[in-house]
Amino acid sequence: MHQHEHDENNASNQGDDAKPKDLSADLAVGVPGAQPPLEAEGARVQGRNKIAAGFHSIYETAHFGFKEMGVKRTFETLLKVNQKGGFDCPSCAWPDPDGKRKPAEFCENGAKAIASEATLKRLTPEVFARHSISDLRQQPDVWFEGLGRITHPMILRKNSTHYEAISWDEAFALIARELGSLASPDEASFYTSGRASNEAAFLYGLFARQFGTNNLPDCSNMCHESSGTGLSEVIGFGKATVRIDDFEHADSIFVIGQNPGTNHPRMLTELQKAARNGCQIVSINPLIETGLMRFKNPQDPVNMLTPGTKLACLFLPVRINGDVALLKGIMKEMLEADERSGGDLLAHDFIRHYTGGFESFAADLRQESWDKIVKNSGISREKIREAADIALTSKRMICSWAMGVTQHKNGVANVQSIVNFALLRGQIGRRGAGLCPVRGHSNVQGDRTMGIWEKMSPEFLKALGTEFAFNPPTKHGLDTCRTIEAMYQGKVKVFFGLGGNFLAATPDTKYTSEALQRCRLTVQISTKLNRGHLITGEQALILPCLGRTERDLQKTGEQFVTVEDTTGVVHMSRGILTPAAESLRSEPAIIAGIAAATLKQRTTVDWLGLAGDYDRIREHIEHVVPGFEQYNLRVRQPGGFYLPNDPHQGKFNTHSKRAGFSVHEIPQHELPEGRLLLTTIRSHDQFNTTIYSEHDRYRGISHGRRVVFLNEADIRLLKLQPDQWVDLISHFETERRRAERFKVVPYEIPVGCAAAYFPETNVLVPIRSVADGSNQPASKSIIISIEPSSAESSESAALADEPRSKQTIRL
Repeated sequence: MHQHEHDENNASNQGDDAKPKDLSADLAVGVPGAQPPLEAEGARVQGRNKIAAGFHSIYETAHFGFKEMGVKRTFETLLKVNQKGGFDCPSCAWPDPDGKRKPAEFCENGAKAIASEATLKRLTPEVFARHSISDLRQQPDVWFEGLGRITHPMILRKNSTHYEAISWDEAFALIARELGSLASPDEASFYTSGRASNEAAFLYGLFARQFGTNNLPDCSNMCHESSGTGLSEVIGFGKATVRIDDFEHADSIFVIGQNPGTNHPRMLTELQKAARNGCQIVSINPLIETGLMRFKNPQDPVNMLTPGTKLACLFLPVRINGDVALLKGIMKEMLEADERSGGDLLAHDFIRHYTGGFESFAADLRQESWDKIVKNSGISREKIREAADIALTSKRMICSWAMGVTQHKNGVANVQSIVNFALLRGQIGRRGAGLCPVRGHSNVQGDRTMGIWEKMSPEFLKALGTEFAFNPPTKHGLDTCRTIEAMYQGKVKVFFGLGGNFLAATPDTKYTSEALQRCRLTVQISTKLNRGHLITGEQALILPCLGRTERDLQKTGEQFVTVEDTTGVVHMSRGILTPAAESLRSEPAIIAGIAAATLKQRTTVDWLGLAGDYDRIREHIEHVVPGFEQYNLRVRQPGGFYLPNDPHQGKFNTHSKRAGFSVHEIPQHELPEGRLLLTTIRSHDQFNTTIYSEHDRYRGISHGRRVVFLNEADIRLLKLQPDQWVDLISHFETERRRAERFKVVPYEIPVGCAAAYFPETNVLVPIRSVADGSNQPASKSIIISIEPSSAESSESAALADEPRSKQTIRL
């Protein structure tokens, strides 16, 4: 259905200098069912909501909760989320208030994530028996969400058409046999989603390394790897430098490449506090998002009766990947204003004593062309000057950002340009100021802290080896993109997924689906069914685990887990609900069971003992990971504790002990006629790859997701019509990828730019199109052309129920 096509024009233009064609370009047709089915009628366009939250948000929260959990269970559960002594929301990683908390510390999207996990619906072995793999592949993603919680371990045997139940012991034995038969430990890869707790992540990394590999890709490879890489190089620290209370003390907040109203809705409360205090909020984003227009806070009855609080005072609808150009323009204005003032506007004492590289950075700014800045940013010089004036008059400025900054070829340069911007006025290491890369999943940052990374430091590996009396492998492992390539090439034969929806989250869907099917075994530790369970290796296991909302009873009694939020706060999370099924096991227990069965006499670790008492896991973490001294004592304090954060104190752990200015060229996007730059986005009724409905009221879309947002000028130029069905074709080197049947929707987006929802458009993202330095997929800047759709109005004929050995590539 979605095809790679050879780009004849590019090939003929490049001649003998053309790069070798990537393996992915040789695939004729992807695995059937790897992507959601096409839509018959498609989305409808209606008036968009221009005020975030409000009464509509309350209705959506209650409606979804009551439908999934019932009235009583909804109230009991939501009143415990993000409370001290309660459980942590399984959605985004926005921090909780340090002090007193309100009774309702959740947002609409978080409430939906909780209701999804705490649903009363159950996906039993009997339901699996009624649906073949080919049947399931024909269903839309939202249908999977409605099936409920998986209740038993399930296996898809070689050449089988259906999943069937399997005992835990049999599942562990199968995994042990497959891992034991590998020629090298590096033929296995262990992926982690951001939902896994600190305890689960630590055990998972320990198991992988005792098995003998550093192949520990994670979802951070796809979201904030550019942030970690960029920040570590110039300030010596890869996380946020702010605390949550810094937001209400800020004079200005620049929100860059981020849509907090949908992706981090609780952030709006802090932005509202800041705005009421006179803070100037600037939004830098190709789309003007509802979440930064006005906000009606459901926690504030008086505010609910007003038009809401105005948040952003300045919108800068930058061209896709025009951030370096825009930031250089703002900083050039600041530098010129400072020179006109005789040096009174920039923080020269701070620059002199705490930074390096300023002179070469300033020289680069001086020679930069204003024409080049305006052209590549898409922002007028007047608007650039307005943003510079806000920055120059701010004593305390925060810069926050998300994947609109990181998922570009120059994602690291984007991040470091934000650092340059903050350093000019010394906006790191003071109250109400700093850097804030906002993490998108509840413990993605904690998982990295626990050692889930393919290239942990020698110091970490030495401490881990000392603690458990073994020699961890020192060779760097595979990240997410390299794991996919290794699976495709037959170099990785066993794939583990600790949570998440790997297939839907990753780039180049067709290539990734082929890669997964070339494995001997794929194992997913999950709570609910997703499309990734249907595109598998020769054999596949689904191991159902407890959710964040559920009580965790082990041999020594009831347990709690811990997580780390965006600002480095580590706190406890204790579930309150009876587990969805008696047969479920916790993530630590599943990992320990696999490790004990696989390693046997090769390990001295008391795996089952650790699974029975999480305090023992935390004791080991305390000995291995810096900053976790007296872990069990401090994490039991209400609200937990902050990890060390040197930049918050004005210290920089770089080689020079100074923060570094860096010089970056403005990315050039000279697109041929008829081509646009596409960014992938999330709908409002979506959390990462989980689709709650096919509506997006903040963009005026209902009853469908296959839409492409275009500027009206581009619609006319391309001779298209609103509501017309079109195909999107991406262009990368000599390759073309096609995504079929998207409706054209006129929208306020810069000329030459387009936007569409993921995961539907992940098929357009080439596996080798990645950020320099971080290898993060460049999912936010995809060169595309658009053609009238030739697809039929319904999905291609479904595969018959035949042995899975025949359900592969159809030419």
